[in-house]
Amino acid sequence: MKNHKIKWGIVGLGNIAHQFAADLLLIEDAQLIAVASRDLSKAKEFAEKYKAPKAYKSYDLLFNDPEVDIVYIATPHNSHAELSIKALENNKHVLCEKPMALSYKDAERMIEVSKKYNTFFMEAFWTRFIPSVQDVLQKINDGNIGKVNYIKADFAFYGSETEHKRLFDKELGGGALFDIGVYPLFLSYLLLGKPKEILAKAIKHANDIDLQTSIILQYESAQAILHASIVSDSDMKAIISGTLGRIELNAPWFVADGYSLFKNEEKEAVFTLPTLGKGYSHEIIECHTCIRNNQIESKLWSHQNSLDLSRIVEEVRIRS
Repeated sequence: MKNHKIKWGIVGLGNIAHQFAADLLLIEDAQLIAVASRDLSKAKEFAEKYKAPKAYKSYDLLFNDPEVDIVYIATPHNSHAELSIKALENNKHVLCEKPMALSYKDAERMIEVSKKYNTFFMEAFWTRFIPSVQDVLQKINDGNIGKVNYIKADFAFYGSETEHKRLFDKELGGGALFDIGVYPLFLSYLLLGKPKEILAKAIKHANDIDLQTSIILQYESAQAILHASIVSDSDMKAIISGTLGRIELNAPWFVADGYSLFKNEEKEAVFTLPTLGKGYSHEIIECHTCIRNNQIESKLWSHQNSLDLSRIVEEVRIRS
C-alpha cells in the first residue's frame, strides 16, 4: 500500500457524503472507487459525479469488494454501529461519521471489532484535524493563554421538520445533541478532558428528541458552557479563556478558517488558517497516515477519545 493510492468506498450518499467526496478528489493518493446506496440510480449518479468506477445497490456488495481499502460511513446515526462492524469484519478500514454510535455499549462493540480484526477505525471528527484547531491546541499547550478555566461553544441553526426530516426522526438518532451537540462537547473534552460533573437541560419535541440542549460541564477549576439547537441559530464562535488571555475561533468554529488571540482584553494577533477544500480533507489525510503506518487508531482522535466522548454524550442525554 506504500506506493499505490488508497481506495475508498462510501456508503450513505446524502449531503455530507457529497462534501466528503468533493474533498476526497483533492487528495493525491486517494481514489474513490465505489459507492453504495439502496437506490441504485442514486448510487450511479453519485459515482458519475465524483468519478467512482463502481456503484452498488447494497452496502454488503461494497463491503465485499476486494478493491476497497477503507469505507466512509455516512448513513443515518442509528446504522453507524452495525455497518461499521460489518465493514470491519470484511477487513475494511473504517471512517465512521459522528456520533459513531447512539450508545456507549455500541461504541465499545465497534472498538472491540476493530481490535479483533486489527483494522483501522476512526470516528469522523473532522474538526480535530483542521489547521485552526491544531494550531489553537498547540498555543494552549504552549501556555499562551495560561490555564484554561472557561469554554463557551455552541452549534445551532433553525431546522424545519419538512426540510430536515432526519433531524426530527427519533428512530434515525435525530435531535440536537446527537447531530450537533457532540461538537461543543468534543471541544471541551479536547481541551479539558472528562468532566467531574455534568448538568444538562433540554427542550423536547413531542416525539422525545431534544430540540435544544444546554450543558454545563464542571471540572476541578474550569467550566464549559455549551449549547446545541435545531430550532434557533447562534453566532457559532467558540471562546476559550485562560488566566493569561483568550482565544476566539472564527465562526463557524467547528470548521474555523482562523482565530484571534486576546491579551488584557486587547486583540493581540489574528491567525488565518484556511482548510483544504471544505475541511474533510484533513481527516482523510490522517486516515491515510494511520493506514500506511499500520495503525488501527489515530493518535490525535483515538479509540479511547471516541469512547470517552460517547460516555459524556450518553450522560448528557440521561441528565437532560
